[in-house]
Amino acid sequence: MPGAKEIRGKIASIKSTQKITKAMEMVAASKMRKAQDRMRAARPYAEKMHDVIGHLRLANPDYRHPWLVERPVKSVGLIVISTDRGLAGSLNVNVFKQALTTIREWQGQGAQVQLCLVGSKGLQFFRRLKLPIAASITHLGDRPHVADFIGTVKVMLDAYSEGKIDRLYLINAEFVNTMSQKPVVRQLLPAEVVKSADLQERWEYIYEPSAAELMEGLLMRYVESQVYRGAVENVACEMAARMVAMKSATDNAGKLIDELQLIYNKARQAAITKEISEIVGGAAAV
Repeated sequence: MPGAKEIRGKIASIKSTQKITKAMEMVAASKMRKAQDRMRAARPYAEKMHDVIGHLRLANPDYRHPWLVERPVKSVGLIVISTDRGLAGSLNVNVFKQALTTIREWQGQGAQVQLCLVGSKGLQFFRRLKLPIAASITHLGDRPHVADFIGTVKVMLDAYSEGKIDRLYLINAEFVNTMSQKPVVRQLLPAEVVKSADLQERWEYIYEPSAAELMEGLLMRYVESQVYRGAVENVACEMAARMVAMKSATDNAGKLIDELQLIYNKARQAAITKEISEIVGGAAAV
């Protein structure tokens, strides 16, 4: 059994760690509320943009923007969003598993894969796999802005326009609730067609000044909205996962302190008993 002094040192060390994890839990809880507000604000616009672009694929057969045209898939681009910091439970691991599953599926079909990575953890992970990384960006902070990462994403858009990739996906964590976050894969390009059941009716649009100009701008806003939504969703997931992980760490530290305190009391009691026995034995010898 370790000595009382050694146990006291361990208890003090764990109490110090417990204070840190408790503070991190409170900070994450505070940031999570703001991140959820930004996420809820971004969702309706992104969903409506997705519906509009999906409808446009069916609405005007006279003009087809290159970003709306299906073509044989020889190369696939993946935009993977992860966190810049750790201590967020299994959040990044689940996203990476989903990304690896998607990569293996396309490689199994003979397609090449290129990556665009948002977040330090994703960059560190995929560098070890030696997969082609076309672009990356890190340290966007807790309040990402479209202007921060659109230059990086544009690398993938240019590759799609030039025919270097034939399909573009976005992979990120989606916020379900505080205790649950799940990885999702969304197809960005070519834009997915809206399900016919969701269309009340179909009509043709009249474009002014021209369909090409309007579609170019509209599709760019569509991609920006989807990637921005993925970024703010990921931040909300990060804060929720960190809050839960730090609460679990704080609770486990408390249990460990209680166990060590019990061991310390037993060691102290044994030491006292030993001293009393020595005193009694010495008195008897005299």
